[in-house]
Amino acid sequence: MLFRHMTFTALMLGAFAIIATTVVSLVNWQTQPRIAENERRAIMENLNSLVPATQYDNDLVNDTLAVTDPLLLGSKKPLTVYRARRNGQPVAAVFTVIAPDGYNGAIKLLVAIHYDGIIAGVRVVGHKETPGLGDAIDVDRSDWVFSFNGRSLSNPTVKGWHVKKDGGVFDQFTGATITPRAIVKAVYNSLKYFSAHRDQVFANPTPTTAEEDS
Repeated sequence: MLFRHMTFTALMLGAFAIIATTVVSLVNWQTQPRIAENERRAIMENLNSLVPATQYDNDLVNDTLAVTDPLLLGSKKPLTVYRARRNGQPVAAVFTVIAPDGYNGAIKLLVAIHYDGIIAGVRVVGHKETPGLGDAIDVDRSDWVFSFNGRSLSNPTVKGWHVKKDGGVFDQFTGATITPRAIVKAVYNSLKYFSAHRDQVFANPTPTTAEEDS
């Protein structure tokens, strides 16, 4: 009798486990497309804040390139470059860049550079900097990141690509110099990378979704 009870209990537990696993898998299967679409929208929102949709006609999210340069891009892992084109001609490249030497660790950036080497814009998309001090790098906290707009390797000169405390042209924050210093360095290095690899960055365009469906 006891054995039959134990067997029944084991079978019931097994059945519940199978049902629970099936439900979880079904929910995941149903929500996965929605999650992917939300991620795509978030990426597009950031990209379009740097390179307006009116400036390109390709599928920016899918026309990408993976590049690696620990010295200039701040990571040993491949980082994504989004490539904007219009009528097949290069418009701008949006680099995923890591500033490894932030005050509280690595800072993740998007750096958009026009084909002529002029910065279209910079956004901070991930960091752990101190609230109220280093978080002024966020576009919703201050307009500091807009100070990179229109800059290039020659504007300012090499000496100018530092915070003012170090003799450069970029503001630092009161009580927080390490954070802006790290970002200025990372943006400048991304310009150096772009200058040295511009042709490779825009080579081999990825077919857009529309072209694949046609």
